[in-house]
Amino acid sequence: MGLFSFIKDAGAKLFGHEEKAVEDTRSIEEVNFEKAQTLKDHVMSFGLPVDDLNIVIFEDKAMVFGTVADELTRSKIITAVGNTEGIAEVEDKMEVANQEPELQYYTVKKGDYLSKIAKEVYGNASKYPVIFEANKPMLKDPNLIYPGQVLVIPNLD
Repeated sequence: MGLFSFIKDAGAKLFGHEEKAVEDTRSIEEVNFEKAQTLKDHVMSFGLPVDDLNIVIFEDKAMVFGTVADELTRSKIITAVGNTEGIAEVEDKMEVANQEPELQYYTVKKGDYLSKIAKEVYGNASKYPVIFEANKPMLKDPNLIYPGQVLVIPNLD
């Protein structure tokens, strides 16, 4: 459990542009509820095994609740939520059934690519498939990462 920071203006564009809806009569609570439902649907579309997933949004912060089997699934859910445009922080309130060491995270910088990141974190560029696999299904191609994206960096066994 913890608080994770993300770049608010980077990531999947799931919410559209609320500021354009000048005539919108919904309350901020209704808008945040709809955003939370959109984020929940987004996470569920990846087929990640999570029980009782619930997301609550307040301004640019998302709180994530649920139960997962392992640390990797927890990390994938956190990054799926945080790598969404408009979300600056994710507060993890999930329970992990099988306690394991927490995983590292890496924020992609301009000019980064997976083998360069693998060289930096593991000392071996050829370990980039480990990072790619840990970030699937959110990553569909190891060559398609962007600055500001947060990646899960699994521990090497």
